Amino acid sequence: MSSDNALGLMAQLMWTGLLVAGPILLAALVTGLVISLFQVVTQLQEMSLSYVPKLVVVGFVIVLLGSWMLARLTGFTQSLFNLIPTLG
Repeated sequence: MSSDNALGLMAQLMWTGLLVAGPILLAALVTGLVISLFQVVTQLQEMSLSYVPKLVVVGFVIVLLGSWMLARLTGFTQSLFNLIPTLG
């Protein structure tokens, strides 16, 4: 395997990881921001208030997009397994 192939695989790995983790991280970020703004406006200083909404939203995103994420990861893994015979 040449260095160009290895770099291409690493770029594809990073892109796949970003696509799979991105929606979950973005949903948690937006939820945390909304809860923080709510806490600032109402002057609530409860640190544990943001955990439950984040868990609910992240769970909803996983239920909604889980099959797509799994298909994306499975496709990437299959492409890696298909590359194994060409390495020798």
